[in-house]
Amino acid sequence: MKHPFSVPTHLPPNLVRVVAYWKGLLRGNATMPFWDDVRLIDLPDLADRLLLIDVFDLPERFRFNTVGKTLNDEAMAGRFIDELDLGWPFEFLPAQCSVTVESATPTFFHQAGSDGFGSARPYFRLLLPLWGEGRIGMLLGAVDLE
Repeated sequence: MKHPFSVPTHLPPNLVRVVAYWKGLLRGNATMPFWDDVRLIDLPDLADRLLLIDVFDLPERFRFNTVGKTLNDEAMAGRFIDELDLGWPFEFLPAQCSVTVESATPTFFHQAGSDGFGSARPYFRLLLPLWGEGRIGMLLGAVDLE
């Protein structure tokens, strides 16, 4: 079944690189990498547009772990997503996080801009699940600006 944040066949080149990095971290027959294998410095030219999100369950909550400088207009690292008034480039982020965890697959969001839901600045956002402590424990995110 197709979920509401399905990844399209063609991604912007920077997001293709992030997916390739994520796939390159896979061990053996695993379907997703372990969160402790991710090093944002491995993608230095994209670091300002990358984020790591901690995943908590029971209740399900998401917390910004690391947020790239281009995306961070306030001190977001260490704060729970539901405690913030999210705007550009985080429209519909809680829903996308939930779908990424539930589907255990990468997810994608495109904000075309000027559609009444936020900023006029268009962007693409990709979230990739990461395994840790017997569950999806973190999400790797990337934002690409149009």
